[in-house]
Amino acid sequence: MIEDTVSKLEAQLREARNLSPERRDELLQLLGVLKAEVAELSKTNREEAQSVARFAELSALEATRSAKNQKLQDLSLEGFKSSVEGFERSHPRLVQVVDSISRTLSNLGI
Repeated sequence: MIEDTVSKLEAQLREARNLSPERRDELLQLLGVLKAEVAELSKTNREEAQSVARFAELSALEATRSAKNQKLQDLSLEGFKSSVEGFERSHPRLVQVVDSISRTLSNLGI
């Protein structure tokens, strides 16, 4: 199920028309790291890993929509960041990549 969510997210980013090729490549690269980190987390915390994956998908959806809703984008990014709280010690790379993705989505200026 987590793999399906991440695959949907990849497809969503590939199809987003309002992303520059550079931004798309950056996000897809970060998503590759996220995928590996979420897979590692799912070995011990499957529900938490699913939460991270779903918030990532939701955040990307809100950031790439043609009809923008800033409040929904802010809420989805907040949820995405919150989904990794408490993993700073056990999964520091996961926290770093979520922060990077969140910043990148937020900086789209959308």
